[in-house]
Amino acid sequence: MKPVCLVVGAGAGIGGTVGKRFAEEGYHSVLCRRSDEGGLNRLVANIREDGGQASGFLLNAVEENSIEERVAQIELEIGPIEVVIFNLGAQVGNRKLEDTTYKVFELGWRMATFALFRTASSVCPLMESRGKGTLLVTSSTAAVRGNAGQHSHAAAMGGRRMLCQSLNAQYASKGIHVAHIVIDGSVDAPDTLGKMLGPEKFQKLRETKGMEKDGLMLPLKIAETYLHLHQQHRSVWTHELDLRSFSDLAWWNH
Repeated sequence: MKPVCLVVGAGAGIGGTVGKRFAEEGYHSVLCRRSDEGGLNRLVANIREDGGQASGFLLNAVEENSIEERVAQIELEIGPIEVVIFNLGAQVGNRKLEDTTYKVFELGWRMATFALFRTASSVCPLMESRGKGTLLVTSSTAAVRGNAGQHSHAAAMGGRRMLCQSLNAQYASKGIHVAHIVIDGSVDAPDTLGKMLGPEKFQKLRETKGMEKDGLMLPLKIAETYLHLHQQHRSVWTHELDLRSFSDLAWWNH
């Protein structure tokens, strides 16, 4: 029975690519996403075609008990969860305060913060009992800087960051590595940036800024960083880091 890498938020960008990279290292990658079963099946098939092990499940992380039941089933039927990639987005759009309803504001929190809390509550005790585990949390610039129109997103991602710090305070000494990863820039990902911009604008951005210019962050290279974080020796664990293209200004210089 192979150890499991659970990916919550497995799109065709960071999540699916990281899952594939861990499968190449001998993990059974369990890919979970909210919708697009066809896209999910393609990700799983691609991993299997390359000789890896993978399973895919539709998962609405906002639904009650969805995360908890999935974790329990994975542990029972597939294997012990050694690595969790929490890659769930929480962007609810660019909205002024007066256009941000209570429901919308709360939705950002439920996706960014509460879903992470529920995931950690489900897996960290299991990892503690085994004396090891890794929780890698994809985050965003909004976790460290608020902007107009980002009331829900910034508050939710800031909460995600603080939750990671609190999890570290409790679990690092018990062998569980928690890392908060700030994606400070645009990712060359069709499932996220591509959908936001539309296919024509996305392709134009790739041609003007990405591709050989390396101005868009490449999921394959992000995946290498995630793998490195998991493989770090515990005497030099990284608990937070920023990733951005060489040509972009850092969030603190804007």
